[in-house]
Amino acid sequence: MVKKLSECLHSCRGSFRYTIELNGDKDPLIKNIVFDSKKVSPGSLFFALPGLHVHGNDFAKQAIDAGSSAVIFEGKLPENAVQDAEQRGTVLIRVDNSRFAMSPFSAAFYDYPGNKLCIAGVTGTEGKSSTVFFIWQLLRLAGKKAGFISTVQYSLGGEAVNNPEHQTTPEAPIVQEQLYRMAENGCEFAVVESSSHGLSVKTNRLGNVPFDTAAMMNVNHEHLEFHGTYECYKDDKANLFRKTAAHNHVKTIAGTPKTFQPLGAVNAADSAAEDFVKAAGSVSVAGFVPPQELQSRADFSVAGAEPATCGGALNAVNEDLYKAGLYTIEHLKESEADITFDLCLKGSADIHVKAPLAGAFNACNVTAAILLVAQMTEKSVEEIAALARRIEPVRGRMSHIRKGQPFEVLVDYAHTPSSFYTVFPPLRQKTQGRIISLFGSGGERDTKKRPVQGKIASEYSDIVILTDEDPRGEEPMELLEMIAAGCTSLKRGETLFLIPDRKAAIRKAFSLARPGDAVLLLGKSHENSIIYKDRVMPYDEIKEAETALEEAGFTNADVSGE
Repeated sequence: MVKKLSECLHSCRGSFRYTIELNGDKDPLIKNIVFDSKKVSPGSLFFALPGLHVHGNDFAKQAIDAGSSAVIFEGKLPENAVQDAEQRGTVLIRVDNSRFAMSPFSAAFYDYPGNKLCIAGVTGTEGKSSTVFFIWQLLRLAGKKAGFISTVQYSLGGEAVNNPEHQTTPEAPIVQEQLYRMAENGCEFAVVESSSHGLSVKTNRLGNVPFDTAAMMNVNHEHLEFHGTYECYKDDKANLFRKTAAHNHVKTIAGTPKTFQPLGAVNAADSAAEDFVKAAGSVSVAGFVPPQELQSRADFSVAGAEPATCGGALNAVNEDLYKAGLYTIEHLKESEADITFDLCLKGSADIHVKAPLAGAFNACNVTAAILLVAQMTEKSVEEIAALARRIEPVRGRMSHIRKGQPFEVLVDYAHTPSSFYTVFPPLRQKTQGRIISLFGSGGERDTKKRPVQGKIASEYSDIVILTDEDPRGEEPMELLEMIAAGCTSLKRGETLFLIPDRKAAIRKAFSLARPGDAVLLLGKSHENSIIYKDRVMPYDEIKEAETALEEAGFTNADVSGE
């Protein structure tokens, strides 16, 4: 993709204000869009973004010297960058908010790929990645070509590949480029994991993605370090439904105009359900009601924030709010091989669903996926539900590692209080021996959840080992002490251990495990690194666990994502 700068600016006019500060008589060709000065090549347009620790303006000179054709920035550039731009003919464009401007500019550069795809978005504190993966699989099983973007993996139309980044929703240029490649590869559908960060106007990563269907899984305590309050967090997530209601859903698929009927799917037992229904406006909404044991549990208080509690009640004032129907999940059963349940809609025959997944919580994820795919493909819910028996689990979500050891080893991404309540109770119920849990908490992220994580883990675990997750700029031991403050029922050195080195912590957990115990490794799952203040250490949780078991003398390899 190569475009003239003027063409991009003209195409996204009205989306943001800009002033050409230097070399306005130039109209260079733009070959790519970057926001990391290290990735600039001749012909790049560099977005100078404000960051947590550094500002992109400070790297503008580096980008210009590397051959950037233009720089879009906010505020004021260093004088040496301006001087270099003058010498090299680099166009300097000042905007009010460079991060916000990056989305409409990227969409314009890639010819608005969202208008060439039917797009599903999934948001929620828990369950996003799994639901996205299930939607993608069901689309393919229904004979449709589709791509997806998620925390764990992505596909541009072919098979899924691992996501090397830690961001759930990538920055706008990456989102737009991946949607562009999906359309170029012949995809008709795309599925986008939509985080609260990505949906916030502060980042505007998804600002120019025209969604056609949307799912809200739940809204619990998370990311208050970014959003400030639970209300703001919830409101940012609801932007997914507002965006779904904001356009006419006429897409050009492979050159042919087609109108899609929008739909929202909402966890009707969640306290935020009504807010999402209201955000959907005229878009038809289908509700799904989990069994009582699956309804979100976030019974902890947060200073200055409204806790997300559901109280076990349906949070719709009137069932008529759910214009596309209110589905209840009933007769849920979990075996070693699968989950089964019935989708019940008033006045209709029950729909039996069987999926080869572990974790009763997946009933909600599968249900949302079925509802959205049925709408997108214009097939019946019954027809799509029948395909669920052929879907596969997400790697790193309740994945068993079996190397012949006499104790159970499970890897999961759970890293929030609500996800802890999803994972721990069923494991406690079925484990004959002790539970040894190992986890940490992300540095430079929500600090209020840390003692809550410790409290929940200590309630269900016999031994807790606290270790690095992504300390980032924080001191690892100080961070772990904040979690340990919630582990009041455990004794240091006997049932509570603080071991920052995650590799050493895993080996400690395995050394303590006895036959019949369950070792639960939480928080890293699919991620490929641990982020420290001064380095990024390559890391693979599953491989590390396998290696540690081999060192302990267990060699029969068997990893299954159940």
